[in-house]
Amino acid sequence: MPKLKTRKAAAKRFRRSGSGKIMRRKAFRNHLLQHKTSTRKRRLAQPALVHERDAENVELMLPYL
Repeated sequence: MPKLKTRKAAAKRFRRSGSGKIMRRKAFRNHLLQHKTSTRKRRLAQPALVHERDAENVELMLPYL
């Protein structure tokens, strides 16, 4: 059986949590931060779960995650 290749772009964006779920980072935290409140920026800094419907596709992109 041949080895499967990992999609490197996906490998840089997703991690697996302790319970086995796939985590992602939130959007809107790259630039234009001066007008966003501290609370909002703090909330955006937290990792988020990938939706279960999308998680299936991520699993295919990351066979060894």
